[in-house]
Amino acid sequence: MRGLSIFFLSILTQVSSESLHAVIGLIGHNVTLPCRYDTQTHGVLSFCWGRGKVPTSKCSDTVLSSQDGAVQFRQASRYQLLGRETDGDIALTILNAQWSDHGVYGCRAEIPGWFNDYKVNTHLVMEEAPEEQPVTQDSTPATDVGETTLENIGNVTAEGSFSLQGKFKASLEVGNIARMGAIFCCTIIIILVYIFRRRFQPGRKLGHLNTSAVDNIYESVPVPE
Repeated sequence: MRGLSIFFLSILTQVSSESLHAVIGLIGHNVTLPCRYDTQTHGVLSFCWGRGKVPTSKCSDTVLSSQDGAVQFRQASRYQLLGRETDGDIALTILNAQWSDHGVYGCRAEIPGWFNDYKVNTHLVMEEAPEEQPVTQDSTPATDVGETTLENIGNVTAEGSFSLQGKFKASLEVGNIARMGAIFCCTIIIILVYIFRRRFQPGRKLGHLNTSAVDNIYESVPVPE
């Protein structure tokens, strides 16, 4: 009776250890079906992958199997183990997955003892990969736009500097003309003043001389006693 209870308990443990996962794959891309066990507890185990749910023993329609850390069977090179088996990562990677790869896959890790195997059932769903938007030749990269904008800004800056230089030169020319005009006017005024003084100064000197002569005459005539 005790042995029968242990038998049914082992069956319940086996059923509870099975799990079902869903993975979505894209046509033409690689897809990975996860499966992992605890190597610290069980060490490196033998395992297998097959199409369909995990049966009572081994795997149905086996696509890959490993014995003591070494691959013993591989149905096609498309089925790869890219994880670290020493860490218990025995995920199955299907390269260049296609519509025909959809369905249920079973992973079994063989744990010593009755009905102790670790089992994972994965349902692979395949979908079309999204189409990539083609890049048209009319589209201009952002860098070209930025370069064009910088060139335009440089041209505008250069034109503005040339315009300012032209205005500055024009203002200098106008200032020079005004300065020359002022110098010319001052020169004319000085010449006129000089001529005016030359014209009237001899008359004033003659009058002064006449007055001095008369005074001398009066002084030279003796006064009668």
